[in-house]
Amino acid sequence: MSHDAVSPNAPGAAFFDVDNTLMRGASIYHFARGLASRDLFTTRDLMRFAWGQTVFRVTGSEQPEHINAAREAALAFVAGHDVNDLVALCEEIYDDTMADRIWEGTRALVQGHLDAGRPVWLVTATPVELAQIIRRRLGLTGALGTEAECVDGVYTGRLNGDLLHGPAKAVAVRALARREGWDLASCSAYSDSSNDLPLLSLVGRPHAVNPDTDLRRYARTHGWPVHDFRRNRNALRVAVPAAVGAVAGAVALRAVRQRRTG
Repeated sequence: MSHDAVSPNAPGAAFFDVDNTLMRGASIYHFARGLASRDLFTTRDLMRFAWGQTVFRVTGSEQPEHINAAREAALAFVAGHDVNDLVALCEEIYDDTMADRIWEGTRALVQGHLDAGRPVWLVTATPVELAQIIRRRLGLTGALGTEAECVDGVYTGRLNGDLLHGPAKAVAVRALARREGWDLASCSAYSDSSNDLPLLSLVGRPHAVNPDTDLRRYARTHGWPVHDFRRNRNALRVAVPAAVGAVAGAVALRAVRQRRTG
């Protein structure tokens, strides 16, 4: 059976990356922009966060300095905030600015698995709180994401474990499949990034969605289905333009608000 000819009765689950796979752009940037528009970030905090996340996303590097840049930015992003407050803001920001960024084509792929009775899980480096909101809004089964430590309902500025990125996704999915009793050979996975090759190679039915150049090449070489829902398929569209746009928009909005109140 080919990878894209999935039997409706096949056991297993489907795993979806979020950024640029399920959603246009990077979900964490849209969230950061929403926080900035509510005056919960300073411009300096936002730009520091954006730089660390951009370096990590663009390079896709496992080098310690790049991992640390992303980690430090993520920790600065949540440290000292009340968990319940941020979750409530996640809900609000998702509805205001993120819901209409879901790729309809990917949503149809998700629905196909749900209609067939298969579990659908998000597997993403974005904070698990945000991943859980996306999961609930779309009616999915579960979500794995990066976990920030909290004590007495407040984020400490430390992570529980590592960022859920690259090989860490494959480790998490393997553990989940073992716990749930899924046959990974009957599972599907969807991603836009070559960083997720460990996850894609773990399952029997890997799919490339809006792939970067390296993943597109790899998928074609290995006969994996490629789904491209971008209007201009020849354009190089990675996370950076979306990230820069979100950051620029947030900074501009903050400047306008300051001028109005100044």
